[in-house]
Amino acid sequence: MKRITLGIVILVLIWGKAVEAQATAQGLEVRIDSILAQLTLEEKISMTHAQSKFSSPGVPRLGIPEIWMSDGPHGVRAEINWDDWGYAGWTNDSITAFPALTCLAATFNPELSSQYGTALGEEARYRKKDILLGPGVNIYRTPLNGRNFEYMGEDPFLASTMVVPYIKAVQQNGVAACLKHYALNNQELWRGHINVEVSDRALHEIYLPAYKAAVQEAGVWSVMGSYNQFRGQYCSHHEILINKILKDDWAFDGVLITDWGSAHDTREAALNGLDIEMGTGTNGLTTSTENAYSYYYLAKPFRELIEKGEIEEAVLDDKVRRILRLMYRTNMSQNRPLGRMNNPEHLDVARKVAGEGIVLLKNDEAFFPINPDKKMTIAVIGENATRAMTVGGGSSELKAKKEISPLKGLQERFTQATILHSMGYASGPPAYGKVMPSILDADSLQKTAIRIASKADVVLYFGGLNKNHGQDCEGGDRKDMALPFGQDELLNKLIKANRNIGVILISGNAVEMPWLPRIKGLIQAWYLGSEAGHAIADVISGDVNPSGKLPFSFPHILVDNAAHHYGELSYPGDGTNQYYKEDILVGYRWHDTQKIKPLYAFGYGLSYTRFKLSRIKTDKSSYTAGDSVTLSCDVANTGNTNGSEVVQVYVGKPNSKVKRALKELKAFRKVEIEKGKKVSVMLTFKTDNLAFYDESISRWNLEKGDYLLYVGNASNNITKELKINIK
Repeated sequence: MKRITLGIVILVLIWGKAVEAQATAQGLEVRIDSILAQLTLEEKISMTHAQSKFSSPGVPRLGIPEIWMSDGPHGVRAEINWDDWGYAGWTNDSITAFPALTCLAATFNPELSSQYGTALGEEARYRKKDILLGPGVNIYRTPLNGRNFEYMGEDPFLASTMVVPYIKAVQQNGVAACLKHYALNNQELWRGHINVEVSDRALHEIYLPAYKAAVQEAGVWSVMGSYNQFRGQYCSHHEILINKILKDDWAFDGVLITDWGSAHDTREAALNGLDIEMGTGTNGLTTSTENAYSYYYLAKPFRELIEKGEIEEAVLDDKVRRILRLMYRTNMSQNRPLGRMNNPEHLDVARKVAGEGIVLLKNDEAFFPINPDKKMTIAVIGENATRAMTVGGGSSELKAKKEISPLKGLQERFTQATILHSMGYASGPPAYGKVMPSILDADSLQKTAIRIASKADVVLYFGGLNKNHGQDCEGGDRKDMALPFGQDELLNKLIKANRNIGVILISGNAVEMPWLPRIKGLIQAWYLGSEAGHAIADVISGDVNPSGKLPFSFPHILVDNAAHHYGELSYPGDGTNQYYKEDILVGYRWHDTQKIKPLYAFGYGLSYTRFKLSRIKTDKSSYTAGDSVTLSCDVANTGNTNGSEVVQVYVGKPNSKVKRALKELKAFRKVEIEKGKKVSVMLTFKTDNLAFYDESISRWNLEKGDYLLYVGNASNNITKELKINIK
């Protein structure tokens, strides 16, 4: 009887909270409508476009504040001038730089994503930002995309799972996350005009799921449209993407913002869902004697169409209503926290994310970890051992209060060792939109590096890419997959000088590795932010056992990648159009289905210990639509070091009536296990998540029949296959 009474009380409390939330939402809409009635046409128009590079105007007469925005997805950017892209030169805008989102995705740890979002949101709030322009969830389609480092990899389920806690945590600080770049902005080359042609099925199965999860599960408050076109219409004012899918099908109630300068037409912008226009034109006040912002597409031209009766004022009212709703969630909220910045807790989060995201790819003869208490000579070779990686890269570049270089981190941790450093190679300084050559002599750098390497007990080579134009950088793609600046030649010579060599790649993209068979160890280290050097030293020393998994596949050569397999019309296009000919077979889906072995597979990552999966089973063998599939397994740490493993569940449909990938990720779980111990793990997913997007009926379709579950710790390392049936 007591249990029944307690149950009733709980139900009443839940019902009461639901009623209260509904009443609060209704009250908010009433307040918004009352404000809307007081605004003049001119005031409403002003709210839908920029007044500076990173702000839109409020209405001082009514106490409605301005909206202030800032890049970016892994740290709050330094202050920009009012009317141009120059930095304002403030002395109090240095921040904590967090690892780039490829690293966050590589953690396979949603809880860590929440900590990341909380810390980042606190920094944005302290800097008095209302909208943070991030995160990015464009799918990793090609290893040449200069902006891949800002995104969460090639798999829509991984990106969806990792982006939701990030957004929720940012927005708990009264700062709107701005999900970007919606949609199909999967290359930087010709991004301002290229027209993407892709099937509805690939659109819904591969390129939209992370956006959908952000809207429906995280309740994201703003979304940024992309530069490119889709089926002949620009994505920042797109009838299908915005009006139908985002605002109608998904019921998005927030604000759609342009990427900077991505609006192209007043009528389309007005009618196809654009709410705030930013960045049109290159300078703020140079196009006329009047304020140039008044001539944005959603400024005077928009007002004139309304005054002529060609567009109803209700169209404008919907935009302003959304903007006011965002304001009540941010700068007009009465419950907004104060935020904080550059505190030890934020550095701890940055270091933890970096440590968990680092991926150990090769470890012959147990090259890693290296004993930090042993007296030895370590040669640290490579420009990336000392180069600042928080600067450059385009709009996501950061002004970090501090950035620990890999060399500095090793020097602090390996106090018993003699550490020698040589650059070995050199790139030029960061420059947006162009490549600046180095003034240093390449031959001299090589010779010095080889001489130092020959004297050392251990060689640690820090290479890869950097955030210069033409590498991992906004506004341009890479030319090829090879390492730049003569690194392959340098590595070949270093290997001849000293066979005891490990390579630490710093990049946001896959690279070719012709020297791979001849090195002993390989680490993928990403762009790791303020605590980069400490996190790398943590892993190399063994203070942290690596547990990162690759969020995208590394092909052997470029043509092994699906987008490049089909030639130039698939990537980069002909300058006008491009066709996603690989359709749904992106990343590991392509490698698995076409039986093209990758260099390193999606989900792959080694540890300093060993794990064994056993007793893998499902709760039953037959399911119906709407059921949850629960899978259990034991994970044992059979080695001598505490560590973490990621159990991954992929699902495939044999004998499907439509073309499918061999298998697709549908669940994963990261577990920490003490040495010699075993834990039981439960993973759950809905049968509805096994549906395909059926173009013949324009909706999701769950096929009946047998499905195969593949359980392992990488997409190409499956411990057991199970069969289930869906009735």
